[in-house]
Amino acid sequence: MRTPAGFECEFFHADYHRGRNVEECRLIARNPRSERWSRGLCRDCPVPRVTRANACPHLVLEATVAKTWLGLGRRVELHAHCTKSAQAVAVPEVGCGQCHHLGAFEQLTKDE
Repeated sequence: MRTPAGFECEFFHADYHRGRNVEECRLIARNPRSERWSRGLCRDCPVPRVTRANACPHLVLEATVAKTWLGLGRRVELHAHCTKSAQAVAVPEVGCGQCHHLGAFEQLTKDE
C-alpha cells in the first residue's frame, strides 16, 4: 500500500472505507518496545528502500520508533536479521552475504 510519503510499503495499512480514518505501520505495531507510530515517520523510513533492494525470504525486519539526538525529533530505526545464517544483518539492502551467492550467475554465464 502507498504510504502518506508516496512510497509503496507492505507494512503500511490504511482503512478509509465508509468514513474510517485508520492508518498504521504493522511492522512497528508488532514491536511492543517501540514508541507510537505517526504518519510523519513514513517520510524518512528506511523500510520501503530495503524491501525494494532486498527481497530475500530469510530477511526479518524489526522497526522501532526512537527519539533523535536531544529528544527533539523521532525517527524509525531498522534492525535486520537473517533466519538462514542466524546472524544480524549490518546492511539490510545487501543482505547477510550468505543467502544469495554469485554461483547461479556464474553458472548462467558458463552455459552461454
